[in-house]
Amino acid sequence: MNLTDRVAVITGGAGGIGAALGRRFAAEGAAAVVLADLDADAARAVAEGIGPVAHGVGLDVTDEAQVRALVDETERRCGRIDLFCANAGVATGGGVEAPDADWERAWQVNVLGHVHSARAVLPAMLRRGQGYLLFTCSAAGLLTAVGDAPYTATKHAAVGLAEWLAITYRDDGVRVSALCPQGVDTPMLAGGLAEGHLGARVIAASGAVLTPDQVADATIAGLAEERFLILPHPEVAGYARRRAEDPDGWQAGLRKLVRKLRAADQ
Repeated sequence: MNLTDRVAVITGGAGGIGAALGRRFAAEGAAAVVLADLDADAARAVAEGIGPVAHGVGLDVTDEAQVRALVDETERRCGRIDLFCANAGVATGGGVEAPDADWERAWQVNVLGHVHSARAVLPAMLRRGQGYLLFTCSAAGLLTAVGDAPYTATKHAAVGLAEWLAITYRDDGVRVSALCPQGVDTPMLAGGLAEGHLGARVIAASGAVLTPDQVADATIAGLAEERFLILPHPEVAGYARRRAEDPDGWQAGLRKLVRKLRAADQ
């Protein structure tokens, strides 16, 4: 996909990867960029910084009626949606002992948020015989977010959903990509580090932390080639192969890293 003259919607657009995507899409010549976020004021501020092609709105991706209303309003104003980026996500830093409310929140945002967007935009895309869905799934959806069971489980589900959509609708003209970065310098990672979350510490220890703008660059390249997996950290492909070929060895390596981090705390 070439972004020139395209209409794009980005959830979680008030910061991090979402804001970086918005800036880059506008720089690529997008006709309109809609930044939707739970923090409506922050989304509007980012849009103002981008310029007249951008528009910031409030959105709770767990509320399907709000998602449908956003899609309807964007199609009314702009005529169509060429690219819908389901980018909103939440982490918990918890294990299986995490409260049910944390598990439910992760499911609602990280999985059903994608379901709601697909339900809302697919009918018009299928009628036109073209469209693009981009899901931000995280490398955790291919590997594991050590220390965060709800995030791991829901991001794996998000990748599975993206793959199902790609298989089901590609022949009808709808493209699907799963964006799977590893460590990214966002408020989510910073907050995890501040709270001492093990997963955030593992990412920081890896030394492979990209800026949101670097992720946006990789996304543009992946969209141009219409790749299903967009991997801003190319090494994730190698990790996934090792995990598939030798799951016991892969898990042993992660356990060793966890032991090292925990020993440093003592």
